[in-house]
Amino acid sequence: MKRYSQKELPELAEILRHDGVIAVPTDTVYGLCSQIRTQKAQENLRRVKNRPAEKAFPIMCQNKAQMKEVAEMNEIAEAVIDAFMPGPLTVILNKKEDLPDYINGGMKTVALRMAVSPVLEELIRLTGCPLFMTSANQSGEKTAGTIEEIEKACPLLDGILEGDTKYAQASTIVDCTGEIRILRDGPVKIDGIIANVQRGE
Repeated sequence: MKRYSQKELPELAEILRHDGVIAVPTDTVYGLCSQIRTQKAQENLRRVKNRPAEKAFPIMCQNKAQMKEVAEMNEIAEAVIDAFMPGPLTVILNKKEDLPDYINGGMKTVALRMAVSPVLEELIRLTGCPLFMTSANQSGEKTAGTIEEIEKACPLLDGILEGDTKYAQASTIVDCTGEIRILRDGPVKIDGIIANVQRGE
């Protein structure tokens, strides 16, 4: 599979617009992504990762405005997003009612991240929609840490964007649909999240 430089983002966006699957560096770990506009793109991502159909994918958005297009935003979520995003954080929000069921498996919520670098932000802009984003590995196995490991673990990929990750740790996951609940520990710590929300009260 071809490795792409950051100067070749238009080519990667073209792959995504045609329902392809690529690997990209995020601030946490390398991720696998596809566009969210078609069910075929999601099915291709599941095939590359061997992910069960009942498990929904997180979504990477370009910015806060794009997050509001797919999810309902409350005051707690806004406070958390404004304080910690873009950054190594995933927020759980109630989905927009008109969001197609295939995007989140028919659940009432969606898991959202915000583009963590100008490169990812530009890739999403060029693609024209948010991206499904999941860790670079076969489902249930250890996340690949290098491009070589990704190529071995996910041979069906349509391309890989070269770059660096920062934390080498999966993002913190926080449920913002009601009272703050931490679903997975990560680089953003619960004390900081709660303190920030309390300051906004």
